[in-house]
Amino acid sequence: MLSPPSPRRACVIALGLVAIGSLVAAGPCDIYYSGGTPCVAAHSTTRSLYNAYAGALYQVKRGSDGKTQDIGPLSAGGVADAAAQDSFCASTTCLITTIYDQSGRGNHLRQAPPGGFKGPESNGYDNLASATGAPVTLNGKKAYGVFMSPGTGYSNNAANGIATGDAAEGMYAVLDGTHYNGACCFDYGNAEVSSRDTGNGHMEAIYFGDCTAWGSGSGSGPWIMVDLENGLFSGFSAGKNTGDLSISYRFVTAAVKGRPNQWAIRGANAASGSLSTYYSGVRPSGGYNPMSKEGAIILGIGGDNSNGAQGTFYEGAMTAGYPSDATENAVQADIVAAQYTTTSLTSGPTLPIGSAISLRATTACCTTRYLTHNSSNTIVIEVVSSSSSSTLKGQATWVVRAGLGNSGCVSFESKDVPGSYVRHYNFALVLAANDGSKQFREDATFCPQAGLSGQGSVVRSWNYPTRFLRHYNNIGYVASEGGVHVFDAAGTYNDDVSWVVGPGFV
Repeated sequence: MLSPPSPRRACVIALGLVAIGSLVAAGPCDIYYSGGTPCVAAHSTTRSLYNAYAGALYQVKRGSDGKTQDIGPLSAGGVADAAAQDSFCASTTCLITTIYDQSGRGNHLRQAPPGGFKGPESNGYDNLASATGAPVTLNGKKAYGVFMSPGTGYSNNAANGIATGDAAEGMYAVLDGTHYNGACCFDYGNAEVSSRDTGNGHMEAIYFGDCTAWGSGSGSGPWIMVDLENGLFSGFSAGKNTGDLSISYRFVTAAVKGRPNQWAIRGANAASGSLSTYYSGVRPSGGYNPMSKEGAIILGIGGDNSNGAQGTFYEGAMTAGYPSDATENAVQADIVAAQYTTTSLTSGPTLPIGSAISLRATTACCTTRYLTHNSSNTIVIEVVSSSSSSTLKGQATWVVRAGLGNSGCVSFESKDVPGSYVRHYNFALVLAANDGSKQFREDATFCPQAGLSGQGSVVRSWNYPTRFLRHYNNIGYVASEGGVHVFDAAGTYNDDVSWVVGPGFV
């Protein structure tokens, strides 16, 4: 049996409690160890996964000066120190550069390199996640998950101790059950070491989303499935497994395990209740029995760096050996006891729902200019005053609505074109009629926060939280600081993304 990471030396009992002078709650990886299937990778930005772990959970990098800082738990075995991140990232943007492995094996996750699919960065790497895109609380304490937009990905292609070939393994992840899409592939687990598709059976990873290209579960999704390479499986064969239920939970526990000619999918509400088994049986045919796993680790992408998916990751681990149902049930009980709950996605000045507002630029060049739409439905900034035409005043007035894609944020409906909203399309801002699609709702949702320039507010894209509403050459975009596009230029970024919220003109 593999030894757990130092300094843990206490005896773990099967009920998931650890005796160190007095009884304290164990973490998921203490429970896996007690079940004979120790963690060989343990990742979380929200909490320690071992009761004695007090090291770094993740690293953030701020946009203002490029400096980095490790974020650890408040105490050994505890929740992440969100206040340390908030202090370090105050008045600037921050990205998650590293998600540390708590198992002691050094299986850290970092920016995924180009593979079969190239990433969106100029060097082909994937994007990094915003450090502030997924705030939650655990037992009342604030923490941040990893909110991953399309094009975002993490990996470790030289992992240590992860199952290869047909060796047994298990894995679990806690995810946001409302953040997903149908693109390939939001995965966490075992993948190719080359970031390229090397054939059927070379992967074994948790998938979450509503992709139907290879298979599906019952209902309309999303589903927990397994990415085995060249197929997302919900059961024995590609196609529909009615036992794999659609997920409707805000927080989801997804568990997958495999051994020679045997694998299983299990899932649950991460906030309450017990695990259900959605599939347990033999391997699919066609190169999946025996397996040819390679032992790399991926998060948010497919094994060939397919990076069109989106999702949010809070915690997860991978094991040596095939965990028993009883062990997984104890891990689920620990997750429920962590009490994941939602918290506010916004900060700074409140934008009352139903109010008519204006957004004035704060950059020195443009303090008389306001966010408007023109006759071509492009979002721009224009000079607006009390003497402006009634048409222009209407174009510069926005009605605050509950966020179409997430009610914790807001959407901006045009005052003069009811039913049309500000949305981003290829990162440019446009005014468009609500077509009712999931994509439109998400693209039209923004999360106001305190300004980065010392005044006003910033307006963060909900589904691309590294991007903020910005004016650049008088045109509106959702822009990241120092990204690959010309409108991402870092020069006057903090000023360009900060807006003074005022009353509407009509």
